[in-house]
Amino acid sequence: MTAKILPISGFPEYLPAGKEVERQVIDALRATFELHGFAGISTRSMEPLEQLSRKGEITKEVYVVRRLHATADAADEMGLHFDLTVPFARYVLENAGRLEFPFRRYQIQPAWRGERPQEGRYREFTQADIDVVGQSELALHHDGEIVMVMLEALGVLHDKFGLPTSTVRVNNRKLAQGFYQGLGIDDPLGVIQAVDKLDKIGEAGVRALLDAQGCDKAQVAAILALAGIRTDDDSFVARVRALGVGNELLDQGIDELAALFDAVSGRVVVDLSVARGLDYYTGSVFEVGLDGLPSLGTVAAGGRYDSLATDGNKTYPGVGISFGVTRVLAPLIGRGTLTASRPVPSAVLVAVDDEASRCVANEVARALRANAVACEVSPGAPAYGKQIKFADRRCIPFVWFGGIAGQVKDIRSGEQVDADATIWTPPPTDARPVIVPVD
Repeated sequence: MTAKILPISGFPEYLPAGKEVERQVIDALRATFELHGFAGISTRSMEPLEQLSRKGEITKEVYVVRRLHATADAADEMGLHFDLTVPFARYVLENAGRLEFPFRRYQIQPAWRGERPQEGRYREFTQADIDVVGQSELALHHDGEIVMVMLEALGVLHDKFGLPTSTVRVNNRKLAQGFYQGLGIDDPLGVIQAVDKLDKIGEAGVRALLDAQGCDKAQVAAILALAGIRTDDDSFVARVRALGVGNELLDQGIDELAALFDAVSGRVVVDLSVARGLDYYTGSVFEVGLDGLPSLGTVAAGGRYDSLATDGNKTYPGVGISFGVTRVLAPLIGRGTLTASRPVPSAVLVAVDDEASRCVANEVARALRANAVACEVSPGAPAYGKQIKFADRRCIPFVWFGGIAGQVKDIRSGEQVDADATIWTPPPTDARPVIVPVD
């Protein structure tokens, strides 16, 4: 008896049409990033476990990788990277002598997290990151630049593929940390990580976490009051000041957030509940949601990190943002909201008269491919009607009959015309599959 094959939760796989959607979205992201001078890189999938386990609350979600017959105390224990920022920091340190700073990179790769799967959250997922990294220092204007580039990329996805418009929420970790220090809190990072859960567990849940950390009622009230500030103008400055907390780091954070808002005015919302739980963020932090799809939560996020990459002598500050390709596409593809006009790249099926003349069909296919026309040769030589039905099942729009000087039939309209395989091309809309938003 054959065992039933079951999917593994949290590891999405696509049928060909869905994979075509992903490919075209990634190509659009890549093209936008390259227009802004970002160079593509890739990094290994594994990092030393010690390196991955010191980056904040993510520790419990790291997948450990060990050879099957390795001893329990093997020194080579590794973990799959849970994001692309930590391996990128290591990459910068290893290659600093061969990079030109500020270094602008994009990276589109899978990552892995052992969290509970749900819509928009997966254990294996593809991310698209952009970062700018400096040597010893990095100008603050790059914070605004990173936000604008990602907004442009998301605008392309909206215009080309019908993805919803996006809203960017921004905050500053110095503002939050300085505020908490001004309140006399000993563990600002613990508070940041608690506030980061506000969207998931609500105000009551965050209040319970803060109580457990030893915050008194006045501190909790001030923390939640700060997190409640959300504006689409610069009035956030006065509202923070009105809370009556003084701190030098708070002042610096307010100034940096005001400068970021000024650089991207009209494109972002200041939301002081944005926290980002990972401990490497030191300044600006961003979160992006898709309008009309609140169930997906944050689909892109990032911020400034001034000390993630350091070799003890030199520090490489950076700022970046990551777009969750799988987080967005897997639900939309799964619902049928996004699909491709056909599941195969072929625009033409070359018919075969009989097996003895298959070589003629192969010559036609070579001529079409030399002219950049994606095609395939019929796998069999049944009656033409069956070959046309085969093309129709694969959503291939054209069928070629005869030799180089033959005829091509649009099987949707039934129109059949004389054509030369060395020069014929399909209409641009049929040359490759296109993404079709489904209402």
